[in-house]
Amino acid sequence: MQRPVYLVTSEIYPFSKTGGLGDVMGALPLALQAQGIPVAVISPFYGRLSSGNFRIRLSISDCPVGYPWQPITADVYEADYYGVPVYFIHRGEFFDRRYYYNDHKGDYFDNAERFIFFCRAALSLIRRLGVNPSVVHSHDWQSALLPAYIHYLRQSGGFWAETSSALTIHNLAFQGRFSSRLFAGCGLPPEAWGMEGVEYYGDLNMLKGGIAYADAITTVSPTYAEEILHEHCGCGLDGILRKRKAHLSGILNGANYSVWSPEADPYLPATYSAANLSGKATCKQALLEELGLDARLMQRPVLSFIGRLRGQKGIDLLNAIVPDLIKLDVGIIVLGEGNPEHESTVLEFMEMYRGKVSAVVNYTEDLAHRIQAGSDIFLMPSRYEPCGLTQMYALRYGTPPVATAVGGLRDTIIPWPKDNFTGFTFERSSTAGFLQAVSKAVALWENDQPAWQNMVQRAMGQAFTWEEAGAAYAALYRQINRKG
Repeated sequence: MQRPVYLVTSEIYPFSKTGGLGDVMGALPLALQAQGIPVAVISPFYGRLSSGNFRIRLSISDCPVGYPWQPITADVYEADYYGVPVYFIHRGEFFDRRYYYNDHKGDYFDNAERFIFFCRAALSLIRRLGVNPSVVHSHDWQSALLPAYIHYLRQSGGFWAETSSALTIHNLAFQGRFSSRLFAGCGLPPEAWGMEGVEYYGDLNMLKGGIAYADAITTVSPTYAEEILHEHCGCGLDGILRKRKAHLSGILNGANYSVWSPEADPYLPATYSAANLSGKATCKQALLEELGLDARLMQRPVLSFIGRLRGQKGIDLLNAIVPDLIKLDVGIIVLGEGNPEHESTVLEFMEMYRGKVSAVVNYTEDLAHRIQAGSDIFLMPSRYEPCGLTQMYALRYGTPPVATAVGGLRDTIIPWPKDNFTGFTFERSSTAGFLQAVSKAVALWENDQPAWQNMVQRAMGQAFTWEEAGAAYAALYRQINRKG
């Protein structure tokens, strides 16, 4: 019997999601299953799951954990996700909360205890299930201590002797850094505390622990895997990443084209394809009406931004050039929420440039689909982007992106003026570079519609599939398989 792979994650769509991690973990298990790999997922049982419309049953009621005090146990719930078992770790005082990681006051004060408990409960559950896994695959800092635990458990032989570990970094900026006092009693031996282990400038760094001990480390795009080896993108961990470079690789995320496809999108007023783009004009007209923008913008390019209104996504770069963009006689749409200052600025622009700027400080899935379909140019001036999914959606919806040439954006956009270009990129994260790139896109839209339409059709033909990503992860698991 082929031994299973366990994916351990703090989010999995549709059960839990705050962003891209949840989307990825909703797709990756199915991609691995399609590769013939027996796979299961372990995730926290958050309070909101009790009120969700999910078929979840109690599976185990006394799974021992022993952290943060010895007699403590976890309840384990189970759901079937298209044939993939998903196990949910439950402990009321840790996970029965409205939000996953923080509330309006900031991060939860006990996040370290919560996710150390989660990691140890995952180990206990796997042992309880009784089948030695081939790989335990952690995702981001919340489960990153698992490679460290497995490294030391293997030294005793027995159940874990042939188990390999993998860690995927979805965003290096979030590391799980906590007080050193939390190392005591976490279950790792004293030798794990040091520069080559979980210690980071006197603190416990959970992501660093995963990087130090994982048999394989991946990021969600090849370019991001290269970028984090350097100080400007390494978030203080570039040193240990360089030491472990031989174990590091980048596997590009896929896009869920069953959800994001203009040919069969239930949120759109009209569907369309690369072979017949007439529906895109219908979507644009309906979007202008929905958002109260001037009807004359049917004859001008409409630019859109969808994402968190925070520095990583470059919303400040967009805000800085809005007056210059208005001089180009374009429409601008912003959808997202985040930093209150950025929210206020985009709302002020909507008042200042009535009929030309629309800002929706919120996020709704249906409106995101209609904006992708109804706009002409998609803006993505990210300062860093481990992978990015919205640019993949923009390409499929025939809305060529203008993006910073970083991370997954570099890996997915063929920039003008290369042959077969699918969008526009700029090298440095600056207002000047961004404005210049947008101006080039607008100029092409104005002056050469045949070339623009050819680009749109090429963009819609791009496919970043989970089949490819699943095959790459399957190959990685074979590479680190300890049984041979």
